[in-house]
Amino acid sequence: MRAPGIGSVRFARLLERFGSAAAAFAASRAERAQLDLPESALDYLDQPDWRAIEQDLSWLQRPDNHLLHQDDPRYPPLLRQIPYPPPLLFVHGDPLCLQSPQLAIVGSRSPTPLGRETAHSFAAHLVNAGLAITSGLAFGIDAAAHQGALSGNGSTIAVMGTSLDRVYPAKHRDLAHRIAECGALVSELPIGTPALAENFPRRNRLISGLALGVLVVEAATQSGSLITARLATEQGREVFAIPGSIHNPLAKGCHALIRQGAKLVETATDILEELGPLAAAGANPCAAPDTAGAPSSSLDDDYRQLLAAMGDQPASVDLLVERSGLTAEAVSSMLLILELEGYVAAVPGGLYGRLKS
Repeated sequence: MRAPGIGSVRFARLLERFGSAAAAFAASRAERAQLDLPESALDYLDQPDWRAIEQDLSWLQRPDNHLLHQDDPRYPPLLRQIPYPPPLLFVHGDPLCLQSPQLAIVGSRSPTPLGRETAHSFAAHLVNAGLAITSGLAFGIDAAAHQGALSGNGSTIAVMGTSLDRVYPAKHRDLAHRIAECGALVSELPIGTPALAENFPRRNRLISGLALGVLVVEAATQSGSLITARLATEQGREVFAIPGSIHNPLAKGCHALIRQGAKLVETATDILEELGPLAAAGANPCAAPDTAGAPSSSLDDDYRQLLAAMGDQPASVDLLVERSGLTAEAVSSMLLILELEGYVAAVPGGLYGRLKS
């Protein structure tokens, strides 16, 4: 795996030709050259960098660190089915959680507050239904999905675009530790691999490959999340997308996916119905009901009226005044209270969006 120019495809060819890694090392350079390997790979296989490999073995000796090869019974079965699966998986945490039925949740790194809340609430509901939540530890939707799964006391899996001796982004170090306690961090990259742009699309195929399906929450038309969705389709996985306002640029990627055949999702139940008994295999009998509906009765009537006027899409103060019949002063004051209590959030453009019922 450390040889330059050898990824999953060439690794598989070497094993197919020689039968084992040991036999590939024992073969002559001329025999290896028949597989059209680059000169840099042939040089490396003649003289491997054993010092670098010691880094991997040293990492493996630490608590909760695991290295899974494709013949390991703990290797995730769905991942084994994708074209050219990673020959080795570095895992920090519980490798057995990789056997769980999983849903991947991905989306924008700069979501709206509504998008972040949606990812969080979907993840919390779905872990109670027996699904582990898989994502990429990135800012935005990824982080919200991991946090939602943790809040629901479920398992969550972070697939890394770096090696597991580092956390990227660094601000998610505490989140990564929490994930490892309740799930796993996963990477196919050997120890010492930094954050390189070319490794993140490669990481995305593992996110989709581990899961039964991929849910996209807010994505622009050029979002990396659409790469994950495309890979999911190629791997035979389900693709789900949450629609949004036609005025929200972060809804355009989801709308494009829906036009291409992704399932339009409005509630977590939509996903569970599609995935069927596979998703329900580990269902938690204490799962919270899907409560998308009327505003909480603990709010005064005027506040409930204002939330009802807001609906499901961000709205301006002027529009809320028009819809609710309340004065501009009253609406502005109430929005401040609702924002402080976590019911609404200010979004770009001077708009306010609803976060919870």
